[in-house]
Amino acid sequence: MIRFGTIGTGWITGAFIDGSLLREHLRLTAVCSRDREKGAAFAGNYGSPQVFTDPAEMAASDSIDAVYIASPNRLHGEQAKLFLEHGKHVICEKPIAITPDELCALQRLAKEKSLVYMEAIMMMHLPARQALKAAVGQIGRVTTAHLDFSQLSSKYPAYLAGQTPNIFNPAFCTGSLMDLGIYCVYPALDLFGLPEEVSAQAGFLSTGADGWGSAALRYPDKLVTLTWSKVGQSRAASQILGDEGSVAIGSVSCLTNITRYDKNGAPYPVWGDETKAALMGFEGESFYQFIKDPDGSRAAYEEASKLALHVSRVMAEIREKAGIRFTVEEGTR
Repeated sequence: MIRFGTIGTGWITGAFIDGSLLREHLRLTAVCSRDREKGAAFAGNYGSPQVFTDPAEMAASDSIDAVYIASPNRLHGEQAKLFLEHGKHVICEKPIAITPDELCALQRLAKEKSLVYMEAIMMMHLPARQALKAAVGQIGRVTTAHLDFSQLSSKYPAYLAGQTPNIFNPAFCTGSLMDLGIYCVYPALDLFGLPEEVSAQAGFLSTGADGWGSAALRYPDKLVTLTWSKVGQSRAASQILGDEGSVAIGSVSCLTNITRYDKNGAPYPVWGDETKAALMGFEGESFYQFIKDPDGSRAAYEEASKLALHVSRVMAEIREKAGIRFTVEEGTR
């Protein structure tokens, strides 16, 4: 049994906890919120585990073995370092770190301390991932792909009313790319590897945050385009095109509603839908296996760590090309 604590009381934290409760190996024993009353109310939904208002206090506590971090992006790196230094395993919401250098340093720290440090990215741990790869292998020579994640933000009305929600505040290292675009970069690199050239553009809101954007990943034999937006809602599927067929993906973040088509257009269902709790339960199960069976899960853990670093590097290149700047990167270029 792995006892874990959480940082953050948003819906994503609740979804991770719900997914963890579907597994027998993970038990919530602590929550951390800057607001004790809010933290207590959140904890009350899950059997009232211990409530902390200071991450350092929770990191030093013997009530947890691991932590799930879902705080604002800018805090991910420093909080992960805090818990790793206190001997706790870490699973951190995307982006796991803001810069590749930060991620490299934290991966080294985790390795030195024989701890698990992983990004909470659903697609890496879903059985649908291998089904997608098999389907792509059946459509012949792939020359083009378009991966999209465009979802109208629930915080957009607040922005239109003159407010600056965290997700549209660059001071928190947020924006459309970091929140949604990363879900396009992951499958692109997982399926096709590192590109030889990256180009990118972004559209900016009055707060300075990027609200939408696109990137083109050029390979020797194919071109993969990525699009993302938090100010518009897509209704179309992502597609991978081969000379013997195509694959449509309803959700690139969840790898749900996947269909392969042969070259005559005949559909072959590959994967259906899943509940959010079930989807997040898979990453929780991987987290547990990485901790409890390091030898048996070493290949999967190293693959996830390597891909996380590759994604971080491509994300940094997209930000550079698109003109997306965060203060934490000043002086690192």
